[in-house]
Amino acid sequence: MGSLLPLAAAAARSPFRKVRPDARPPKTRVTLGPRPIARDHLAAYARICGFRTTGHPDEAGVAGGRGRAAPLPPTYPHVLGFPAAMRLMTARDFPLPLLGLVHTWIALTRHAPLGVDDRPEITVHTESLSPHRRGTEATLVTEARLDGELVWESRSGYLARHPRPGGTPDEDPSPRQPPPADPLPETASWDLTADLGRRYGSVSGDRNPIHLHPLTARAFGFPRAIAHGMWTFARCLAELDPDGEHPYAQAAFKAPVLLPGTVSFATDGQGRFQLRRGERLHLTGFSGETSARCS
Repeated sequence: MGSLLPLAAAAARSPFRKVRPDARPPKTRVTLGPRPIARDHLAAYARICGFRTTGHPDEAGVAGGRGRAAPLPPTYPHVLGFPAAMRLMTARDFPLPLLGLVHTWIALTRHAPLGVDDRPEITVHTESLSPHRRGTEATLVTEARLDGELVWESRSGYLARHPRPGGTPDEDPSPRQPPPADPLPETASWDLTADLGRRYGSVSGDRNPIHLHPLTARAFGFPRAIAHGMWTFARCLAELDPDGEHPYAQAAFKAPVLLPGTVSFATDGQGRFQLRRGERLHLTGFSGETSARCS
C-alpha cells in the first residue's frame, strides 16, 4: 500500500482546519498507477472480510479448496484508492478536517471485470459538499480504469461533525432505497473483537483513531473504538455474495458498531441486507445486478 507516514503527519494537523460555510469542493484530482495488485495483500483483505475469491483462478480459496476465475472482491478497489483519497483529503484545499471524519454511505458499480493480474489506474476526486444536520458531508468519487476504460467506481459520503448555524436540515445525499417494512430475517451472528479496527486498519491503511482504541475514539465523541464502515459493508457483501460476483452494491451506515460486540446479519434473500445489534440498526444495504436506488 506504500508509506502513508507523510500523510499521517498532515492528518494530525487537520483538526485545526475550520469548515467555512461557503466552502466549495476542491478541483484537485489525485491519480495513482497504473499499479500492480499485491496478491498477499489481496489475500489478507479477502480473509479479514470473509470473501472466498482472491480474483485469480490458480490460488487456493480463502475458505479452503481451489480458487476459480472471478473478479476482485467488489470493495477491494476502494482500498486500492485509499492512499489517493488520503492525499486528496490532506491537501491544503480540502475543506474538511480529516481526523474524525465519519463514513456515512457508499455506492459502488463494477462496469467490467477486474482481476489480480490487472494494473488499474485509480483516481479520486471530490464531487460535492452538502450541508448535514450534524455538520458538512463530502461526496468522494473513486474510479478504476484499465487502458483508459472505466471498469469500477464508487461514491462515498464523509461527514465532518460540527455545529451548523440555524439548524441547517440534513439534505442526505446518500443513495435512497425503500426501507423494509419490518426487520429482515437474521441469518448469521458475528462476534467482533476489540482489536478488529486495528487489524482491518493494518490491511486497509485506514488508521483513523476512532477505530483504533477506546481512548482515541473518546476524543471524537465515541465511548469505545468503532468498526470501520468499509469493513462492515465488505463483511455483509461477503456473507451475501462470497465470490463477489454482483456488479452493484450500496449501503447507508446508520449507527456506529462499537468494539467489542456481537452483531447480527439479516437479509431478505433478494439482495437487501441489514446489520443489527438487538433492535439497533447499524447498516442497511443492497447488492445485486442493478441499482436499487429510488427517488
